[in-house]
Amino acid sequence: MSRPIFLIIAVLAVLGGVAWLAFELVDEAGETRGFSRVHGPVLTLDTHVDIPPTYTTLPEVDPGLETRLQVDLPKMERGGLDAAFFIVYVGQTARTEDNYAAAKEAALVKFNAIHAMTDALYPSRIGLASTPADVVDIHGSGRKVAMIGIENGYVIGKDLSLVEEYYDRGARYMTLAHVGHNDIADSSMPRIDLGDAPAEHGGLSDFGRDVVKEMNRLGMMVDISHISHDAMMQAVELSEAPAIASHSATTALADHPRNLTDDQMRALAAKGGIAQIVAFSTYVKADPGRTAAGMALRNRIAQEQGAPRFSYLAHGKLPEFREGMAEINRLYPRATLAQFVDHIDHAVKVMGIDYVGISSDFDGGGGVVGWDDASETGNVTAELLKRGYTYEEIEKLWSGNFLRVWAEVDAVAARLQGNAAN
Repeated sequence: MSRPIFLIIAVLAVLGGVAWLAFELVDEAGETRGFSRVHGPVLTLDTHVDIPPTYTTLPEVDPGLETRLQVDLPKMERGGLDAAFFIVYVGQTARTEDNYAAAKEAALVKFNAIHAMTDALYPSRIGLASTPADVVDIHGSGRKVAMIGIENGYVIGKDLSLVEEYYDRGARYMTLAHVGHNDIADSSMPRIDLGDAPAEHGGLSDFGRDVVKEMNRLGMMVDISHISHDAMMQAVELSEAPAIASHSATTALADHPRNLTDDQMRALAAKGGIAQIVAFSTYVKADPGRTAAGMALRNRIAQEQGAPRFSYLAHGKLPEFREGMAEINRLYPRATLAQFVDHIDHAVKVMGIDYVGISSDFDGGGGVVGWDDASETGNVTAELLKRGYTYEEIEKLWSGNFLRVWAEVDAVAARLQGNAAN
């Protein structure tokens, strides 16, 4: 987008009894000066924020305190990040009965931690939303909004009934696979160390097709981030409800297997789905040297810790990792906010303004120069404004599009459940 802007914007809005004054001066070159919170009246929603297994149990991972986490309540409050999906992520391991049980146990730890944050520790500051209407109501009350997403369908193992159990615990989307194939779908990034072939199921497995249908029935959004091209196209086609890419960027601007091709984005939009463009430097800016250096550092840290593989949640805060990344950042600069928004621009061009959203992958490796934690959320809105996006378009990108898709998923579930009852 490159529409010129020659205006001074001053907006006074009242939301839930809270008055916001947003002031922005934009000069003839389209450059912003003195940006504060233009996005104050907009409901800002990030669809992917990871949490560590110890979340809420220690001061350094207490979301109510100022921590080293990229997202905590003080940073959300300072940066005007209103809502976030907090993620129940469990990494892929060998598919054995013991590991299926361990994956479920690890998932429940994170479900319990998110509920502890909203129900026990900080209910006056953040509430848990189960529907789009809940998001609006909680935001209107002046509180932050938490939602729950699952990253890696591995947490259900081969037990279809667990989809409903996790839905009842609050999960409203599930990423079908992560790094490594599982019993549901092929991954975009096979795990050679687990014996993965380039493809195992040719996309979705038969079980995976049942999982998609069960998610449709319940009203759980089908997330196609991380899965292979074939699995993604099959899931989008099979799903009776719009699918989402909860945190992906575009292949056209950065050729990475985690990103979406233009054809994939068109297919997603054609079925009413949405691509939440992610501010993950490796996906935003293709840099083979940085990728190789980062892989070497992660492998070394994992080896030193006696772990089978590196985990951002387990190892990302270690001093040796931080020091190593600082050196890598010096040698291979990270992607910038402007480069991240280039991906948003491209997705809008390909899919249309109604099918694109925003995500960070904070505390899971995400972050770019300019949007490196929740306190810098206003910078995203500033960059969008600078490029000529209107207030209405920014509102769609931050939450309007996603909440529409979520409502459509719920409507499909109501129809399917109604049909089953008749």
